[in-house]
Amino acid sequence: MPGLDPDLRRTWLFGPGADRNAHDAMLASGADALIVDLEDFTPPPLRDKARALLANFVRDCRDRGRLAAVRVNALEACGMLDLAAAMRAQPDVIAYPMAERPAQMHALDTAITHHEHLLGLPANSTEILPVCETALGVIEVRAIAASSPRIRCALLGAEDLANDLCAERGPDGTELEYARRRFVVECRAAGIEPIDAPYTFSDSEGAARETRFSRRLGYRSKSLVLPEHAAVLNAVLTPDADELRHARTIVDGFDSARARGEDRVLVEGLWVEVPTYRNARRLLERAARLGDAGTGD
Repeated sequence: MPGLDPDLRRTWLFGPGADRNAHDAMLASGADALIVDLEDFTPPPLRDKARALLANFVRDCRDRGRLAAVRVNALEACGMLDLAAAMRAQPDVIAYPMAERPAQMHALDTAITHHEHLLGLPANSTEILPVCETALGVIEVRAIAASSPRIRCALLGAEDLANDLCAERGPDGTELEYARRRFVVECRAAGIEPIDAPYTFSDSEGAARETRFSRRLGYRSKSLVLPEHAAVLNAVLTPDADELRHARTIVDGFDSARARGEDRVLVEGLWVEVPTYRNARRLLERAARLGDAGTGD
């Protein structure tokens, strides 16, 4: 799992840093990537305890074949203490909150490089995940992505972003719709994988509905805060049998049309041209890689 390509990391589950029982629930959830959070999910009096639990958390992630991530606090706050403890645990990813400027990523990259050298870790073996949860972070994500080769994904915030926008939060997500659309475009332009904002309401039906909408926009990964939503989101973000059949029909029909010298083909009412053909092939290839990676739980 830790070596998975970014587009195969369907679900990124946030959880509290100082609660070992919560860690167990995260590990049992089936989410592909687990983010133990030393920021908002861990009150300041509990952060020392949370740092002490990181080594066990990362080890357990490795044992379960899960991607291990740690969200630190801002470096100018207590983030340097968080980072030192996290790097000793050797997670796959360091997530950074309120990512807004390339300078933040430069500073974090430099600090991670220092720890990798001290600990004898392979250079650039630790990824950076910017969490873009302000208006500025959303519109600057391309510059953020370009600031470090460690950045392969970026994650869109929900609650902090709604607060920054002075928006009214609701389960239909209308207030975040523009940010979702812009974020996926900016990330694709930057060549990194966008991770959609978490659905922070309790109902699984709403989580599935929002994830289907996100997938329609082009997201292949989504964050979450409730372990019980992981299986639902994984199912939505994994091509099902009908989708695979339809994609194969498109690919086979278009290949046959091209062999006959035709430029397009009608498949189940849709005129298939090169972009649709490429999209179908990409879906089939991703499904095959998901199967090879064994991420179906």
